[in-house]
Amino acid sequence: MIRPPGFAGAVFGTAEWGDLRADHEARSAVSAELGISPHWAYLDQVHSASVLIASHSGNLGEGDALVVTTPDLPIMVATADCVPVVLEAAKASAVVHAGWKGAAAGILPAALRTMSELGHRTIRAAIGPAIGPCCYEVGEEVAIRFPGNEATTTWGKRSVDIPGFLASQLAGVDIWRSAECTFCSERLNSWRRDQTKERQVTVAWLPIS
Repeated sequence: MIRPPGFAGAVFGTAEWGDLRADHEARSAVSAELGISPHWAYLDQVHSASVLIASHSGNLGEGDALVVTTPDLPIMVATADCVPVVLEAAKASAVVHAGWKGAAAGILPAALRTMSELGHRTIRAAIGPAIGPCCYEVGEEVAIRFPGNEATTTWGKRSVDIPGFLASQLAGVDIWRSAECTFCSERLNSWRRDQTKERQVTVAWLPIS
């Protein structure tokens, strides 16, 4: 697992955890290791700019970001090249699933806005492991959506830096950013590399004070 420094309740999982979306036994074991409830809230991720507020555990419907203000109600997104982001305020947290479509649609600003509308100022953000510009080959129709974030893969093709684009939307927020590329790292699931259906999960929670 990857625990971003300074966060009260945030962890990026790796492939060794298994796919905790459906493996309830593994999710319970991970929850015990983290000291949190095994009853998590999650989404049907649809590459949108839709943000939902978690008031209970289980599947909360379609969306790509969850905000929680209830202590010990873990919230989860799942990724395998898309960018997972955790936002943390003093009494609220959010998890964001940002593929290129969601990033272009504004999922991260939407999550920040929801936090603010609920009265919580985002203090810090963690950008987890995702496919990097070293490996994220895209067509022009994607590249034009991210001006200033164009790059080149290690094999000389057009790419974009989606984590960098998201970081640019976090002005005034303390940012931690993973240096790992899912395509490069064998300990992380990557759809681009393996066409896998497996996903690693990102979990955030508010500790019980």
